[in-house]
Amino acid sequence: MTAPAEFQQIAPNLFFWQSYDSQVKADLSSAAIATPKGIFLVDPIPLTDPAIDQLRQTGAVAGVIVTNVNHLRVSAQFSTLFSVPIYARAAFPNNATPGITEIKDGTAPCDALAVIAIDGAAPGEIALYSAEHRGVLIIGDALINFEPHGFMFLPRKYCSNQKEMRRSLRKLLAYKFESILFAHGTPILSQGTGRLRQLLDAGA
Repeated sequence: MTAPAEFQQIAPNLFFWQSYDSQVKADLSSAAIATPKGIFLVDPIPLTDPAIDQLRQTGAVAGVIVTNVNHLRVSAQFSTLFSVPIYARAAFPNNATPGITEIKDGTAPCDALAVIAIDGAAPGEIALYSAEHRGVLIIGDALINFEPHGFMFLPRKYCSNQKEMRRSLRKLLAYKFESILFAHGTPILSQGTGRLRQLLDAGA
């Protein structure tokens, strides 16, 4: 389990935290996005107690969203702590977490968020989109952004079908977003749509 982290507020409606996981030898990143319905935690890893208190003061937590089958992390603990549902596109192996509310491509737990299915990456992969504050995209494993690799596709060995994943990612170009947040890596906070278009065109 990763060490508890502090979160950063990187936009009026957007929060980010991360911690290094020695088992997977990579940074695990999490996000929270505030909507009119409340705050949704995305792929959460542990937070320190002061950070949880600060989150409570920021607004009511409305739910936990998991972006693929590999990102359950501490979703169950936060679901219990805040008495909120967990939303995911995929069923989890061995019913590890009962009571998950299924979300599908084109559906979302609130009107302020869009859910976009990304096929070819990890099972159940989704991206979340909010048009607020010049547009925000939150994605699971299909895109990563950490050193020494930088902004890139999920490596082929971790994909169910990388070609299909790249085709599926093109759906995201229909949305305008400045920021991209990842389950692994540092957020991109400007020119997000343009950066993604460049990546997709270079990898065509």
